[in-house]
Amino acid sequence: MADFIQEHGEAGCELSFLGSLSIARLGDLPERLGALAVPVDAIRLDRIEHIDTIGAWLVYRLSRDHGAEIKGADADAARLIEQVSASDKPVRMRPDRTPPHIRVLGEIGDATAVAGHTLLGLLGFFGATMIAAWNVIRHPSRFRINAVVQRFEVVGVSALGIIGLMSFLIGIVIAQQGAVQLRQFGMETFTINLVGRITLRELGVLMTAIMVAGRSGSAFAAQLGTMKLTEEVDAMRTIGVSPQEALVLPRVIATVALMPLLGFYASIVTIFGGMVWCWIDLGIPPITFIQRIREVVPLTDLYVGLVKAPVFGAIIAMAGCFQGMQVKANAEEVGLRTTSAVVQAIFLVIVLDAFFAVFFTSIGWI
Repeated sequence: MADFIQEHGEAGCELSFLGSLSIARLGDLPERLGALAVPVDAIRLDRIEHIDTIGAWLVYRLSRDHGAEIKGADADAARLIEQVSASDKPVRMRPDRTPPHIRVLGEIGDATAVAGHTLLGLLGFFGATMIAAWNVIRHPSRFRINAVVQRFEVVGVSALGIIGLMSFLIGIVIAQQGAVQLRQFGMETFTINLVGRITLRELGVLMTAIMVAGRSGSAFAAQLGTMKLTEEVDAMRTIGVSPQEALVLPRVIATVALMPLLGFYASIVTIFGGMVWCWIDLGIPPITFIQRIREVVPLTDLYVGLVKAPVFGAIIAMAGCFQGMQVKANAEEVGLRTTSAVVQAIFLVIVLDAFFAVFFTSIGWI
């Protein structure tokens, strides 16, 4: 059992613990220490056999209450006492309220820091993908054609239905709203100009990018995130297979290659939807609509869309793969990273679209 002895000297009362200061051997030691009538100036631990957290707390509390110095503690005992002393802090049931403006500024700062960190991580991921692509170019036998073809089907062929339906409806909406506004000025025929130019130049590729981000970008993040949780990615590294080459690169190549095709397909379907509405509402025959489109829409509008499409595809694929590879803790994080992948991809696509608009206007492609 744990015990103690008191020794009185010129320096004051010194208390030495004996035995094992563990919860199973303390007995009535806490009550006897609490009944001490003489102040303790020093506590010696060089004669104890063992000490646990409860014993360390007992020694620390005695030292705190009497202002005594602890002597003779070995490394383990000193570490335990230091840890229990660090936890001896007042606990607030209700923390102090932070002023609203301070809280808002703090949240803005945290969001800015997270955004900056994510952007740096995405740039680093882009660099790793470029290195993987260069390694595949140097060693063509490492190129996984089957994985790329499978991504072609997932990203492109399977998406034709939903992209075609959405594009057709968007074309009808653009034609209907444009006709309503232009009818006020007696210029209904300019609806054809509106549908043709805005579709080939902006909306066709932009809406396709948003749909691909929501469909394929989220799938990439969820797939790679699940593989991270099940340690498949770590297993690939263990056997000498690069996850960037085997998982990321096929998805990036497939998305970059298919985005121009999907964007062109979406633009044609959107124009077709606008043509159907103009035929029904404005009485413009399809042959007249097509002839007018050929007259008013320059080829530069088509070039603008086709130039932007692969860049948007690369952004979408890398955002999805990057967020998927960041999954670490649990299944809940897969959902959070999937959401982040879609939001990040759409945000970057819109930002890049704005830069493209300024750039092409500055070089005269208007």
